[in-house]
Amino acid sequence: MTAVHMWIGIAVLATNGAAGIGGAILWLRHEIANWFWVLLRLAQAVVAVQVVLGLLLLARGEVSPDGLHVAYGIAPLVITLVSELMRIGAAQRELEGVPDVDALQRSEQIAIARRVALAEIGVMTVGALLILTLALRAYQTGGG
Repeated sequence: MTAVHMWIGIAVLATNGAAGIGGAILWLRHEIANWFWVLLRLAQAVVAVQVVLGLLLLARGEVSPDGLHVAYGIAPLVITLVSELMRIGAAQRELEGVPDVDALQRSEQIAIARRVALAEIGVMTVGALLILTLALRAYQTGGG
């Protein structure tokens, strides 16, 4: 089971790296793409699976607990949750001062939606890159 944990760890690195790089490119180009959200959700799911598997390995005594590795291993799940909360905040900030979105002209609604989507991509991209960094440290402290 530790080999599976290692391979899923590599998947955490790959998916979050791809989401982070892809999101950065979209954000810099001021583009919006559905594939980013699909890739990001995949990366988040892989993080969740990795954390659960790592905790199972610890609980079963199959690995010796290294506090640093555990901290770096759990941190990506925390970052995922914090990023989601920050994404909501970013959307709310873009909507501040807009009393009634429905009363706006269609072009203004589209402009606001684009700003919200780009702000969300920016926040989630930073989260994915931070997870990539933490997962790299977890990999380095894995003792394998």
